[in-house]
Amino acid sequence: MKEYKNEKEFLEDYDVNEFERLSMTSDILLLSVSDIKISNYRKTSKKMMSVLLVKRRDFPYKGKWCLPGGFLDPLSETLEECAKRVLKRETNLSNIYLEQLFTFDDVKRDPRTRVVSTSYVALVDKNRLTDISSDASWFDITLIEEKDDDVFITLDNGVDTISFTIHKTLRKMSTDRYDFSIVDNKDLAFDHAKVILAGLERIRNKINYTDIVFNMMPKYFTLGELQQVYEVILGKKLLDPAFRRIIAHKVEQTDKMQTGGGHRPSRLFKYKKN
Repeated sequence: MKEYKNEKEFLEDYDVNEFERLSMTSDILLLSVSDIKISNYRKTSKKMMSVLLVKRRDFPYKGKWCLPGGFLDPLSETLEECAKRVLKRETNLSNIYLEQLFTFDDVKRDPRTRVVSTSYVALVDKNRLTDISSDASWFDITLIEEKDDDVFITLDNGVDTISFTIHKTLRKMSTDRYDFSIVDNKDLAFDHAKVILAGLERIRNKINYTDIVFNMMPKYFTLGELQQVYEVILGKKLLDPAFRRIIAHKVEQTDKMQTGGGHRPSRLFKYKKN
């Protein structure tokens, strides 16, 4: 091996082709909440978690749905800047809540070449989105956790239905970290089934000790609507008095009322920023 006198001499002689190359991507799990209309107009609409998916135009996985994503420009942007660029492209918004989720680096996760993906969770109120990409669509999420740590998830946009099953394996008894393996998946591209489950579990865990849920809420909302969103994310029914004690310091009452819909007017609240 050649000996160099200093770093400048080394860099002048440096040949990038001596090293294996890989590509980096940022993939975005953009989540929101949808209203499921009820036939009885006197009842409040139910809530569903929704994820934004994009239909692929090109191979690989042409015609299949995937999470929005893009390749990192290694010379001009960070992974987070790449993620924000993707969100801007798909939603025409630039001020969306965004946090890094996990790095997915299975050797064969992309059939083209070695691609490492850093995934991000983004949360938004769907009412803010008036101009999403023509290839994008919101899918409502139904999650059923089965026995033996198999999780079955269905995504539906009213036209297409996507189903997949993920197996969870606990890494160590002393942690709550799991490894995910895809058991069954025919309609979702790449390993994005793993990203979706990882993101849903992240939000479920953080809702108990953070205020991230309000990134999916409109400016004004009823306490009943907020409780439904909590219940959808947590996957369980909450007792009204207990829920109101939990969120009492997070919201403030306004002088506005929600009217219409065939039921008694309800007081509107807003997020109380600390």
